Amino acid sequence: MSKTKYRFNPETLRYESVNVSLKDFLKQQIPKVLGIMVVSFALFLWLSDLIETPNERSLRLENEQLKLQYKMLNLRLGEMSKALDEIKKRDNQIYRMIFEAEPVPEEMYKGGYGGINRYSNLEGLSNAQLVIETSEKLDELLNNYYILSKSLDEIVDLATYKKEFLESVPSISPLSDRNLTRFASGFGYRLHPIYKTRRMHTGIDLTAPVGTPVYATGKGTVVYAGSSLEGYGLVVIIDHGFDYSSIYAHLDEIKVKKNQQVKRGDIIGTVGSTGRSVAPHLHYEVRYMDKPVNPVNYYFNDVTPEEYERIIEISSRPTQSLD
Repeated sequence: MSKTKYRFNPETLRYESVNVSLKDFLKQQIPKVLGIMVVSFALFLWLSDLIETPNERSLRLENEQLKLQYKMLNLRLGEMSKALDEIKKRDNQIYRMIFEAEPVPEEMYKGGYGGINRYSNLEGLSNAQLVIETSEKLDELLNNYYILSKSLDEIVDLATYKKEFLESVPSISPLSDRNLTRFASGFGYRLHPIYKTRRMHTGIDLTAPVGTPVYATGKGTVVYAGSSLEGYGLVVIIDHGFDYSSIYAHLDEIKVKKNQQVKRGDIIGTVGSTGRSVAPHLHYEVRYMDKPVNPVNYYFNDVTPEEYERIIEISSRPTQSLD
């Protein structure tokens, strides 16, 4: 099959018919068609980058919204981190200091995660840096929260211990003595009233009329209430826990029983002159780990600094003991 075409002849100045075979026609047209197809495809690719489809627009808006949410989340995590840092400072500089506990090392809060890349599964995301940064902040916040919660649990335990400790350790005078006139003999080597030799006086002697109330100087359990074979006469011994105990000797009357629980300020007996005693008085001892310590060092709860200094001065005078 041939197709008639016309071509201009410059010699005759006329259009003359030319028969073109189908094969020749195709050879002429196929390159043009291919060229048009290539240009059209390139134009399609170029326009597809410029013009969004409805689905692409929806995905783009969703992605922008997610990025905004991540940025807002980062800001909130930053604020929470600052608040947690403030609690950490209070924990180390106030709470733990009050209860004489070692501060939590900063390395514990900054502790890593074993050197592995915990976020490798996030690296292929389009906004990987933002997602990884947020994940790191969240993990750090959770780690700090866990450590701080453990520290505060310890503070609660220490506070409970401290409260019990402060309620139990002897810290007042066993006699009402606001004028500080009842010191007869202090702690240390004193002249014995009967044997007239220098002996270690393991407590203090406080003078008072027979029948004067004697008070427990701290919370505890009465472990002994009765007559002593050591010359103490009628005596009460209180175990305060924490390795502390107190002894109240030469009593006229005992007001408590063995195994009875007492609180600081409870009346446990009255002043007398039983046992090896030359005058009505209370022999008072404080023991730590079963060793006598100077009781005047445990008067701090009900006297002023000036009164305490006077107690120290009076108790150190080289007088004769009353037992």
